[in-house]
Amino acid sequence: MATKMLKTQAYRDDSLETRNKVILEHLPQIKYIAQRISRRLPPEVQLDDLISAGVIGLLDAYAKFDERKGVQFKTYAEIRIRGEILDSLRGLDWAPRSLRTRSKEIEQAYSELEQKFQRPARDEEVADWLKIDIETFHSLLDQLNGLTIGHFQQSSADEEKFDEDHIPLKYMSNSQTESPFDSLQKQEMREILTDIIGQLPEREQLILSLYYYEELTMKEIGQILGVNESRVSQLHTRTMLRMRARLQARLREESRSTE
Repeated sequence: MATKMLKTQAYRDDSLETRNKVILEHLPQIKYIAQRISRRLPPEVQLDDLISAGVIGLLDAYAKFDERKGVQFKTYAEIRIRGEILDSLRGLDWAPRSLRTRSKEIEQAYSELEQKFQRPARDEEVADWLKIDIETFHSLLDQLNGLTIGHFQQSSADEEKFDEDHIPLKYMSNSQTESPFDSLQKQEMREILTDIIGQLPEREQLILSLYYYEELTMKEIGQILGVNESRVSQLHTRTMLRMRARLQARLREESRSTE
């Protein structure tokens, strides 16, 4: 009991010594999260920058943590660390505008083709829609890999300027004193995403499950599916683009219904 009380009080202590101790204790967790995200980014994005952002997220978690919520600090810290890293990536805006435009063209292709065929669009069909060959399409998926980071979060302000039809997806509140409206928004988004995931092809559902829930690497997933790591990366990117297209369509539909 005494040990538990001491640990609880440690997170209330705002001394520099205690904060440094918390950072050192959770540094492996920060590095693990940063490395997982880094694997899906181009080489110009430095791992050290992601780790630095993760430390900021940890300190934010340290300042806001409330043990009375019944959540372990490690679990709460992981959410804030990941969120701060994604925030930092959005601020970097490393991807050229042409690549972001291409991403939206693929989303539009998935949306239109799936409405036309009433089934998930195949790679060859999307390539035909884009007027490129299948090899070029797969190469494009490789280039877009990093853009699927935080893919359901709001685009940069610069991106919104040249795409007026794009419906930005807002960050969910990180406040521990969440308002009823915030709670309702989160619940509605979960229900929409659950429905969208349930409509994905079985193989794509499996990839999402293995990557985000089982936390397997792309290489390990490839061994299960019998394909190489690069192909798993392409399938993951394709899945995220397909999900975003469907989510945007749902949001537009809901927006029109409330007008």
